[in-house]
Amino acid sequence: MSGLPKISDPRILVGFESSDDACVYKATDDLAIINTVDFFPPIVDDPYMFGQIAAANSLSDVYAMGGQPKLAMNLLTFPNGKLPLDAVKGILEGGNDKVCECGATIVGGHSIDDKEPKYGLSVTGFAHPDDILSNSANPGNVLVITKRIGTGIMTTAAKVDLLTKEENDEIERTMAFLNKYAWEAMQGVKVDGCTDITGFGLIGHAAEMARAGDVTLELYSHKVPVFPKALEMAAMGIIPAGAYRNRNYVGQEVMEFLSKDPDRDADLRALIDCLYDPQSSGGLLIAVDESELPRLTEQLGERGCETDVIGYFKPRKGRFTIEIHD
Repeated sequence: MSGLPKISDPRILVGFESSDDACVYKATDDLAIINTVDFFPPIVDDPYMFGQIAAANSLSDVYAMGGQPKLAMNLLTFPNGKLPLDAVKGILEGGNDKVCECGATIVGGHSIDDKEPKYGLSVTGFAHPDDILSNSANPGNVLVITKRIGTGIMTTAAKVDLLTKEENDEIERTMAFLNKYAWEAMQGVKVDGCTDITGFGLIGHAAEMARAGDVTLELYSHKVPVFPKALEMAAMGIIPAGAYRNRNYVGQEVMEFLSKDPDRDADLRALIDCLYDPQSSGGLLIAVDESELPRLTEQLGERGCETDVIGYFKPRKGRFTIEIHD
């Protein structure tokens, strides 16, 4: 994309030049149109649950931009004649139920014959132009997270039968939980920036916010909510390849302040591995002034969102965008 001509249309409020979650077009003074698309192969065995997770993931980008999804179109690939039609039906029903839950409508889609099933949505959302959020942050903002992390490690462990049914059910519920509820909790709160946590992991997406705001994030590792089983699996070295790619991509911008205690540092390194873990349908990262925090956390709790303050953005004085503190 970097080789394409720069966008010159003044009505495009957000394009591909930034690392934002979706593009935004200003249709009128009162209406901005948000467009996004996402799809991926199955990460769970149950077709219906896979459809729910993939749809929740696709819808999330609109919420991260401060908008509300309105229209969606299915994107589906599957090996024709090799995947049972009941499985295809389950995927589409799971996606449709999540779209209906958020108040949007599926109005069509496209499918192609492919050797591997993949599913997701092209989503159109609406917002007032003044309500659009970027994946940025200001000095003095605190960073709030709305879901636990570690789902990439957990789904990797599930493939080799290292999870109990209860642990597997828990991560599936988390991934299928819509970020609609976190977006609702932001209403009436002055939010300075927002993004969702997906394939680049917590560190990758937080780094995008820090870069965009030209700030440094002090990340409090012990406050990051992580699935306990993900920490256990990370300590055993059960980590998806995407986590290593994320570390290679952004690791040079991260400073780790370890405790100098060998036993403590071993636990901390497992936690840091989780911070790079690629997420499917992760939660939101919300940058907000500390004065707005009580109302935001109260409204998140009222809507069933897990919420933790995991960091603080400060003026940038060096090359590091993130400092990980024990």
